Parts: sequence; C-alpha cells; structure tokens
Amino acid sequence: MQSRYLILTFLFFLLFSSAEGQEITIMAEYPGVVQTGEQFMIAWTINSGDGDFIEPPFTGFQKLMGPQTSYSSSTQIINGKVSRETKYTYSYYLQAIKEGKFVIPPASVRIKNRTYSSDSARIEVSGSRTSRQAAAAPGGDISAADIEDTGDDVFVTLTVDKRNVFVGEPVSVTVKLYTRVEISGINEIKFPGFEGFLRTDLDTPPLTSLKRESINGTIYGTGVVQQFLLYPQFPGDITIDPVQLSVLIRQRSGRSDPFFGDFFATYTTVPKAILSKSVNLKVNPLPGNRPSDYSGIVGRISINATLDRDSVNMNDAITLKIALSGSGNLKIANPPALNLPADIEVYDPKITDNLKNSLSGTTGQKTFEYLLIPRHHGDFTIPPVSYSYFNADAKRFETITTPELRFHSRKTGEPASGITVYGGVSKEDVKYLGKDIRFISSKPGLLRKTDRLSVSRKWFWPVYAFSLLLFFIVLFIRREHIRRNSDLSAVRNRKAGKVAGQRLKMAAQCLKEKKSDRFYEEILKALWGYLSDKLSIPVSELNRNSAVEALRTKGIPEKELESIAALIDRCEFARYAPSSSADEDENIYNEASRFIRLLENTLD
Repeated sequence: MQSRYLILTFLFFLLFSSAEGQEITIMAEYPGVVQTGEQFMIAWTINSGDGDFIEPPFTGFQKLMGPQTSYSSSTQIINGKVSRETKYTYSYYLQAIKEGKFVIPPASVRIKNRTYSSDSARIEVSGSRTSRQAAAAPGGDISAADIEDTGDDVFVTLTVDKRNVFVGEPVSVTVKLYTRVEISGINEIKFPGFEGFLRTDLDTPPLTSLKRESINGTIYGTGVVQQFLLYPQFPGDITIDPVQLSVLIRQRSGRSDPFFGDFFATYTTVPKAILSKSVNLKVNPLPGNRPSDYSGIVGRISINATLDRDSVNMNDAITLKIALSGSGNLKIANPPALNLPADIEVYDPKITDNLKNSLSGTTGQKTFEYLLIPRHHGDFTIPPVSYSYFNADAKRFETITTPELRFHSRKTGEPASGITVYGGVSKEDVKYLGKDIRFISSKPGLLRKTDRLSVSRKWFWPVYAFSLLLFFIVLFIRREHIRRNSDLSAVRNRKAGKVAGQRLKMAAQCLKEKKSDRFYEEILKALWGYLSDKLSIPVSELNRNSAVEALRTKGIPEKELESIAALIDRCEFARYAPSSSADEDENIYNEASRFIRLLENTLD
C-alpha cells in the first residue's frame, strides 16, 4: 500500500512541476517547395501559452483555414532531475496561387511586455505537378492505380453511376472518404454547384463509423459522406466540379513513456484539406421525333384513370383521378391533356405525389384529380387519355393510354337506384318522433271589430304602387344576376383578376416565410389560372406556346409576349431547382404582378 501511495505522489509531482527559467522559443514548420495550386500547412510552435500570438501576413498565398490551436505537454526525468515542457501550436492551411519565391514574415508572441519572434518562412512555388496533385486532377472515378500512385493517407472521391446519359435521365453521385489515419471529424465540406443539373439530396446516414476496404492489398477505412440525384437539363459535355473536404486528423504529440506507454500521451488534431477529381459527363439530346404531348419525363411509367362513381346528378361534381406510376423524373410531370365533351365543365386538377428518391432514381406515383361537372343529363363518355415519355433504356419515345370511361348524368329530381327521394330526404332517413306533434289551439283569440277597410285609407295606394315598383326592380336585378352568372365563362373572366390577386397574396406570404417550393406553386397557379379564365381556355389545354399565341391574337405587343414566355420558363425551372436567391424570388413575384396588371388593363 505504501508503495502505491508513493507512486501516486510521484505522478502528481510530475504533472504539476515545471522547469524554472524556461527560455521562450518559436519554431516554424513548413514545406520548402510547393506547386501552383497545392494546399499545404504552415505551423508555429511556442513553448509557452501565456502570451498573445500575432500571425504574419501571407502575401502570395491564399489563406484557406486557421488558426487551429493545439496543446501538448510532456515530462522528462534525466538523472533524477524533473523537467516539464508545454507547447502550443498555431496551424494554418494555405494554397499556392502563382509561381515564384515568397517570404512569409516572422510570427511573434508577446509575453509579459516582451515580444518573441520566429524566423521568416521561405517557400518556393513551382509550376510542375507532382503525383499528389495528379490525384486531384480531373479525370473521373477513383481507381486502384490512382490510390497507389498518390500515396495519400486520406483522400475523397466523387463518383457517378453512368457517364453517358440523355437529357432528364437521372445520374446518382456518391461522395466517399478513404483514410489510413485516425480522423476525429470533418470540419468543412464544399460541394460543387452542379450547374446544368436539377439536384436532389438523398438521405445519407451521418458518418459515425468507417468500413474496411482493401485496394491493391492496402486497407482503408471508408465512409459515404453524401449522395445526390442529378437530372441533366441541357445536352453537351458537362463537367462536375470537385468536392472539397477539410478533415481533422488526430495525431499523438510527444513520445511514449517507457514505463506507462501511451497512458500519459497527448493528442492534437491537425486539419487537412482534400480535393476530389472532377467528373465529365456526356449528355445526349432527345430524338427529334418527340410526341406533341411529351412533357419531359424520362424513365418508365404507367397510367391509370378512374371515376369515383358511375352516376351523378346533373350539375353535381364527379371526380376523375389519373395516376402516373413508375420511375423517372416524375416531379416535373405536367397534368395530362383532357378531351372532354362540351357539356362537361372541368376545374384545375389537385396534384399530389408519393415519390421516393434513391440511388436508382425517383420512384412512386403522381396523381391528378379533376373535378368534372356535367351541365346536361344523359350518358357521357370520357375519351382515352394519352401520355408520352422517353424510355432511356430503349432510347425511344413511348405513349401510354387510359381506357375509355363512362358515367350517367341524371336529371334533377331523377331518383338514384335503390333509394326513393322525397323532397331531398330518403325513406331511410324518416323516423317517428311522437314528441314532435303539436296540437292546434281550440281557443280563438279576441277579435276586434273595425268599420274601415285598409284599401280605403289614403296611404294605401301610394304604398302599394311603391311596393309593386320595388318588386319589379328586385325581380329585374335578380334575373340579370342569374343571367350573368349562368355564363360561367363570363363569370370567370370577370373574377380572373380577383382570383389571381388572392393567389399572389398567398405567394407573397410563402415568400415571407421562405417556402420556395410553395411560392412557385402559387405563382404558377396565379399565372395559369388567370390566363385560363381570361382567355376562356381550359388549363389542361394551356401551355407556353398556346398561351403566347392566344395573347398575340388579343393584340399584346411582341416585347411583352417575350417577357411573359421568359417569366413562365423561369417559374417552371425555379420550381424544381435546388435553390434560388431571395432577390430572384422577389423579382419573379414583381414581374408576375406586373404581367397580370398589364393584361387586366389591356384585355378588359
């Protein structure tokens, strides 16, 4: 027991004793030669932490990160003399910008009104590239040869599942980390902008543990950092820029104790910036023989159409549901065009989707629910609805069609099958309630005798004439109101501006709450709804070209037509784009408001 206490006392003495009269020193560590564009670390180590560190200017270099401060402590016993040393390290990560010889001035630390300085750092930047930089050069997927040639202990890759695709065909992207050293975390991630693509972030589990993989006999710890789905929007050769990571590497400071091993060892974290290779994709244009009803879907889909009932009263609503199912960029699927009989009124569809994103693409279902109102009695037939998409595997356009649907519209008051209707109440709803019976009073009230009729009074005829005139005025106003409202097209035309204003108000609220997807939905509803009501064209038959042509016949100037077409394109693209600036959203809102005001003043 006494020996154990002696050891503990000795260890306590070692931990808290310090050397007297310690000399302050500042040591700089840096590479003597680097290459243009290379990222490297420069660090200053001080054997005291009592002062204020003053960093030098990094003229000729770009400062990427820093300072990162680390601490280490060591204790030595030489010939019975105990000495303790404490070190503070200030690390910076720089990038060489141009060729030449550069001098970084001394770093300094001020301790107790005294200033201590390091030596200058002399670094030569050459234009040649080493194998280490070649590992980060453009070229594509990681290979075993790349890993062997670089000799890097930690690196990052950006890979794609295919390099030759069509416009709109999904491409899965994986960012993966490889390491042979201990990593305490990822400090910063810079993903590329993915210009020319619609981007969808996939749900990726946090990188909490690494898996072991063998590459050419070398064992690496690997982990997926992030995965994406990209939909190319334009044909041509497109380059995906590299992804940049800053990882924190855990390193041991000082030597291991010969008696206690690593028990008293201290560790520091050193940041290191790593860069992946860029990736080149060849995006092929779609064939020129595209069908007229093609809306941009690339993948494999099926279509189904159903009615919620087979009979309905005249002027009552029936629901037509059209569902697109399968895989592909279903998010951008437009409502299918309907060819309905003239006696059926149709409203804008309610759009819902149940889509799931994965590395294989987007799968699920998108549904369009139309509200149909028959304005005449009889049997109605809904013709087959067709929808076209591009099959990337077969490299051709394909058209799918729904079956023909039928329903019966009953006259008002015509009984439905199985239930007899009396004044809007079925027999099933009639119940006897004895307490609801009320008796007629058998006692007449008091009667008062009068000797003068009302028609003989002087005020009767003027009041009668005024009442009769008022009756005819009310009757005329009522008939005129019924006549005007019976013309649904005219009603919608008159109320188009008011309805669009309400939708713009909802869009403004979404803009204020930074709900980008909902904002563009409301903007598009306002635009398409206004054009449909104002031009008396069903929404299902409206598209960019038909809208512009209809406005041209109304005498809208060509300059305004170009701005309207550009506005529609911006809204359709921004609706599915990954992000947009607040200024751009506000500009789109102002342009949509100006466009609707212009048409209100022009078309009325």
